[in-house]
Amino acid sequence: MTGLEAHYSARDIETRILAAVRAAGLNPEQGLSPEELGALDHFHTGGVGASRELLQLAQIRAEDRVLDIGAGLAGPARLLASALGCRVDCLEMSADFCAAAELLNRLTGLDQRIAVHRGSALDLPFADNSFDVVWMQNVGMNIADKGTLYGEIHRVLKPGGRYAFQEMIAGETATLHFPLPWASDPADSFLVSAEATCAALGESGFVAELFEDTSDAHLRKATVDAAASPLTLAVFVDNLAQKAGNARRSLQEGQIRLVRGVFRAR
Repeated sequence: MTGLEAHYSARDIETRILAAVRAAGLNPEQGLSPEELGALDHFHTGGVGASRELLQLAQIRAEDRVLDIGAGLAGPARLLASALGCRVDCLEMSADFCAAAELLNRLTGLDQRIAVHRGSALDLPFADNSFDVVWMQNVGMNIADKGTLYGEIHRVLKPGGRYAFQEMIAGETATLHFPLPWASDPADSFLVSAEATCAALGESGFVAELFEDTSDAHLRKATVDAAASPLTLAVFVDNLAQKAGNARRSLQEGQIRLVRGVFRAR
C-alpha cells in the first residue's frame, strides 16, 4: 500500500458508517436522504455548502451526464442526482471509499442514478466525449502530473463541456504543517500556483469561464461545531481535528489558497 492509499484507507468503513447513522437516531433500513448525510459525506473544504455553491456556478442540468473524479463517499454525486435528477459516474481510487459510496447510494435510493468506479484520474476508464460535466473537489492536490490529468478530463468531455472544480493551490510560501486532510506528509502533496493551474488548463484545451480565490471568504465563515452529531468526517477520517487545524493554519498563513473554477472545453 502506498502512502496515498494508506492515507485514504478506512478499515471497516461500512460498519463505522452504519453505527454512526444509528447513533444519530436514523434508521438505515427505512432509507436516508442526502441532506441527512451532508456532514458525513462531503470530504472537501467547505463541505456540503461548497458543493451547493459549485453546483450553481457550473449550471448543471437534469439532462447532463456528470463525472465526479475523486468522488470519495459520493456525497456531491448524491446532491447532484437528488437535486437535479442527472446521472453521475463516480471515479475513486480508494477501495474503502468506493464501498462506502455504494452503501450510501443504496441507503438513499440513488444507486440507479449513480455508478461507482474504482480507478485513476490519470487513466479515465471512459470513452472520448462521454460527459457534459466533469466535477472535482479537492483532488488535484494529490496529482503531480497536471497535464495528463487535465488532458484526460478534456478527452472525456463533449465539445463545449464544463470542468467544475475547487482545489487547494500553492500560496506564497511552502506548505509546512502536516498531516493535512489530503496528505500525511509532503511526498503526497502536489500544489501549484494559480497561474500554473490556469496555464495547464489552457494548454489542455480549456477556456476559463470562472476562476476565483475563495480563501478569505472561507476563513471568514464561522466554524460550525458539529461535535454533538456522530455524523461527521471523523467517522472515517483519522486525526481529523489535527488535519483540519493544519489546513486552516496553512490557509491563514498564506501557504495554501482555496480556488474554484468553471472551464469550458474547446
